[in-house]
Amino acid sequence: MTGGCSCGAVRYRLGSEPLVVHCCHCLNCQRQTGGAFVVNLLIEADRVDLLEEEPEPVDVPRDDGSTQRVYRCRTCRVAVFSEYTFPWIWFVRAGTLDEPRGIEPDVHIFTKSKVDWVQLPADKPAVDVFYDIQELWSAESLERARIARERATS
Repeated sequence: MTGGCSCGAVRYRLGSEPLVVHCCHCLNCQRQTGGAFVVNLLIEADRVDLLEEEPEPVDVPRDDGSTQRVYRCRTCRVAVFSEYTFPWIWFVRAGTLDEPRGIEPDVHIFTKSKVDWVQLPADKPAVDVFYDIQELWSAESLERARIARERATS
């Protein structure tokens, strides 16, 4: 999968399938995107190959007082991906993919703050806040995340 920003200065290629795909309905994501939710592909940072310019890291405040790092194109300012708690896992914005129509969320999170007109699919997990990663992620994704953590922290 490939993608990039609106102006084309930032281009990337994903080196594998994502670990999991979130549709996040939290107020932070609504505010930052100007939309009802954001769809993020979670993938190891070292599996995102930057093909053109590097995006600029911008620390953005969150409602809980912490910050998240959002990587934006230096020219058009489009947010391409984000870091939350673990810098070795990036949240790639599905809307920046060249072909986003094939992406479906594996789980809907922070549904406690979803807008009323959004209808959640019955066949996908949906949680008020967050979920137990050990229960939802595949064994392969858990192992990949473990390896990424070890590489990043050793």
